[in-house]
Amino acid sequence: MVIILTILVLFMIVSAVAVLIFKDLMNAVIASCMISLIAAILFYCLQAPDVAMAEAAIGAALITGILVIAVKRTKRFEE
Repeated sequence: MVIILTILVLFMIVSAVAVLIFKDLMNAVIASCMISLIAAILFYCLQAPDVAMAEAAIGAALITGILVIAVKRTKRFEE
């Protein structure tokens, strides 16, 4: 179980670094969604299913949807 948690934390760190590196905002939003999804999995593994459900619903779904809509409605600097 410790190995799985370690791998999940490493994936979370890689996703966080990817958010910083990506120039395209949509890719950064997707990577931040991955952070929330991995956090929800970690909460479930740490036996906090209520917190995991809240993180999955709000962090991974609602916030990602709002950010995608916001990025779609803005004009890009290159255009």
